[in-house]
Amino acid sequence: MSDVQKRVLFILNPISGSVKKARVAEQIEQYVDRSVIAHDVRYTEYAGHATEIAAEAAGQGYDIVVAVGGDGTINEVGKALVHTNTAMGIIPCGSGNGLARHLMLPLNVKKTIEIINSLEIHTLDYGTINGHPFFCTCGMGFDAFISMKFANGGKRGAARYVKLVLQEGLRYQPDNYTLTFLPLDDEGKPTQPEELTIEHNAYVITCANASQYGNNAYIAPQASMSDGIMDIVVMQKFNFLDAPQMGFDMMNKTMDKSCKVTTYKTKRVRIHRSSPAPVHYDGDPTEMGCDLDIALIEKGIHVVVNPDADPKRRHPNRFQTATAAAFNRFTASRAYINNRVRKGGKGNNADEKQA
Repeated sequence: MSDVQKRVLFILNPISGSVKKARVAEQIEQYVDRSVIAHDVRYTEYAGHATEIAAEAAGQGYDIVVAVGGDGTINEVGKALVHTNTAMGIIPCGSGNGLARHLMLPLNVKKTIEIINSLEIHTLDYGTINGHPFFCTCGMGFDAFISMKFANGGKRGAARYVKLVLQEGLRYQPDNYTLTFLPLDDEGKPTQPEELTIEHNAYVITCANASQYGNNAYIAPQASMSDGIMDIVVMQKFNFLDAPQMGFDMMNKTMDKSCKVTTYKTKRVRIHRSSPAPVHYDGDPTEMGCDLDIALIEKGIHVVVNPDADPKRRHPNRFQTATAAAFNRFTASRAYINNRVRKGGKGNNADEKQA
């Protein structure tokens, strides 16, 4: 430990998640180790305020700015700290806490403050979508569509979100996407013209710097924030009978094993779609146009991490892998039988027209 105290600013979003921020402020005062930390606390007052406060703190030479809130608050703080000497800390108080869960930070406020006291800082990757930074995931398709409906619907909460997914999930139509993968040099510039172009009719496309959406729903279980690449997860349309397995794979850390999913690894991808539509970055939705440029920025932000985190816990164990394989064999067998039934009946002509 250094003999010099680190200057730490805690930024609290008073309306994110369900945790009472007055209680969090009390715990900060109670558990911060004043032998190593000199701290201040500020509250946000409007959307975007956390970015302004964090940028000001970085300019004033704070060593760490701690985002107290959910993934949206973390995004606001983080984008002000990229490529600065100020590290970002996290006290997760949101509804999903995707980035905090990926980093294996405890959801207990006292334990998270103890991690901040440890002052263990790593330099990690982040991503951008059309210039907007994201730290966990960004994406388009059904998840962005639902995020937009959820954000614009007034009443929030897990029950309403699940209701929206059930109402819209099976009638949402996938879009056509053209993905062009471009390699980057160490300065983030293209090293050559377009290298590889692939077309997909996709239900969801997620660009993952971290492994999960939140609530331990692992969309990209192999993703890492320190490998210099992002995982591009392309999910096909699935039917009612496929839905339980898709949910199982997401919670089982085996989504990349699903026969409905294709995963690519890249530093940069350009995506063209047929029309403007919602996208999300770190769960917050916004409208964007037909052309999307997503890039991975290597080692662009300093982050306070859990010194006791075991990265192996992000990946499935043998039992989980074996169970996912069994599910996939069952799905493949069912699809084969259904295809044979269709070809033996009236569905044969329709199949020939689609081929």
